[in-house]
Amino acid sequence: MIINKKGLVFTMRGIPFIILLILLALAGCNVNTNTFDEQTIIQAKETAESYLKNNFESIHTITFSEDYSNPMGGLMIRGIVNENEKANFSIDIDIDSSQNKFYVGSIEKGKEFPERKDECKEKSCDY
Repeated sequence: MIINKKGLVFTMRGIPFIILLILLALAGCNVNTNTFDEQTIIQAKETAESYLKNNFESIHTITFSEDYSNPMGGLMIRGIVNENEKANFSIDIDIDSSQNKFYVGSIEKGKEFPERKDECKEKSCDY
């Protein structure tokens, strides 16, 4: 049993419960509510399109989805290429607001996504 200066008594069983409440309160303060304006989304789509066309073989069409959410709080551009649902992608866009530049942070590709161009396998080509 622990007695603090104010005379409150805590049992050893109560301490984990208090820690859990504190953690839940802190997690609730960290909820992602990022929304992006239309201009930011347009620039992110242009960056994603340029990256895809400059780094991958045989991309003829790109169709973007309207879901821009990212569980980590950033901007995620999703879509398909060449009208093939199995050639889908999710691109995490990093934004350098001090220079107003957009960068591809990472890309996740579907099973039938086109191959990377030979000259872009070791290092991403400029986009």
